[in-house]
Amino acid sequence: MGISPWQLLIILAIVLLLFGTKRLKNIGGDVGGAIKGFKKAMKEGEAEEPAKLEKADEEKAKDDSIIEGESTREKDKV
Repeated sequence: MGISPWQLLIILAIVLLLFGTKRLKNIGGDVGGAIKGFKKAMKEGEAEEPAKLEKADEEKAKDDSIIEGESTREKDKV
């Protein structure tokens, strides 16, 4: 009960009549460019992620230093 090959051909013919081959070619090129851009951004993001983690670890190590001093409570000050 799926779509038969004849039905797919009829749908393809209607799409070609509505949009034309030149416009479909432009749409295909735009979609292909968008996919390439997405893949490139994903690769760049994966390459930057380890560097960001190392930087965050260094900053955390700086914040974990011990500060010596005397602590008092509010009740003791009065």
